[in-house]
Amino acid sequence: MNYKEALDFLMSNLPMYQRVGNVAFKKNLYNTLSLCSHLGDPQKKFKSVHIAGTNGKGSSAHLLASILQSAGYKTGLYTSPHLKNFTERIKVNGKEIERSEVTQFVKTNESFLEKLKPSFFEMTVAMAFEHFARKEVDFAVIETGLGGRLDSTNIIEPLVSLITNISYDHMDMLGNTLEDIAMEKAGIIKKKVPVIIGERKYPLDNVFIQEASKKESDIYFSGDEVEIRSKGDKLEIDSKTFKIEINPDLKAAYQLKNLSGVIKMVELINEASYGISDHHVKEGLENVVSITNLKGRWQILGEQPFIVCDAAHNAQGLSEVIEELMKMSNKKITFIIGFTREKNVNKLIKLFPKDAKYYFVQANIPRALNVFDLKAIAEEEGIEGVIEEDVNKALSLAKIDSSEDDIIFIGGSIFVIAELNDL
Repeated sequence: MNYKEALDFLMSNLPMYQRVGNVAFKKNLYNTLSLCSHLGDPQKKFKSVHIAGTNGKGSSAHLLASILQSAGYKTGLYTSPHLKNFTERIKVNGKEIERSEVTQFVKTNESFLEKLKPSFFEMTVAMAFEHFARKEVDFAVIETGLGGRLDSTNIIEPLVSLITNISYDHMDMLGNTLEDIAMEKAGIIKKKVPVIIGERKYPLDNVFIQEASKKESDIYFSGDEVEIRSKGDKLEIDSKTFKIEINPDLKAAYQLKNLSGVIKMVELINEASYGISDHHVKEGLENVVSITNLKGRWQILGEQPFIVCDAAHNAQGLSEVIEELMKMSNKKITFIIGFTREKNVNKLIKLFPKDAKYYFVQANIPRALNVFDLKAIAEEEGIEGVIEEDVNKALSLAKIDSSEDDIIFIGGSIFVIAELNDL
């Protein structure tokens, strides 16, 4: 069995949310527990931290991993979905799992996988845990997939948990109200394990407070614990133990709002005598992209014109990205956008400015929204654009039609970004 055959087996035999949507979502932890038991319970062989939330959990995971690596700790990082390669999901000190290791995992466990029939995500989580245990990491930073309570990652016993924020997304699986979604995310709160809430939002605060009380867990609202002040291109971080000025390599303001939760996580980790210093925090936050190999989050692909892509795909995330773009003076903006079918695109398209140029594209996955349907929805909102199914052709046309001072944005769906040749 080679790497291609291993991936073909996983994607053809196991339901994959990335391709087929919510039919791949398993509403219990049985398969993950069974698979990890088969592997010798690797999740019990390393220290971990757990991060959930609607937006910002991936950026927070990379920020924290970067700080831990800067402090000299061997750090595992599990995130999803991947952009280009499956191996992006599982990293140790920024290095992706080797393709040969993926192949060996499938080859060794093929008969068990065929019998259990776990989802693609369940299998990936177990593979990550087995990899981190084998590599003997000091820490593993674990990002949830969907929700929290029934998420496959929720079999770990972390040192600390973080819930970044709550907004509307994946309502078909997590609930139709913010309270329902908050309850699902609050499911990562473990007995006597401290939890940090990254964003206050009444009445959701009470959901987390009540769940933490049931679990006898200390709860912290990071905005009350950590102050982040802008100082030109730099930021000042002021908390109980850290007083630092940094020049972060993640420049978008919406990404930096995750900082307070990450800093509070580091403080709580330090309470277990891990000795992460101001210098480690500064180095980690100023070099996140190079240290962790972060992709697809306000990733700058060109300067003249300014070309940027971002994986934001729900109302809150997209509104923050668009707000960031609109801050960039009165430059002409070209949007290259595509979405998946299950999104409320009628709502999302209202977030975009009418006085911009648009290319409507369609990712090459079954879940992609038909590009002609997208154009029709946009036209109902007074947004005119050009159909060009392939994102790379759209980008080439946008470059020809843009001056050096203009802006080109690619996004709407992580699957659109994944098909960019220059990523």
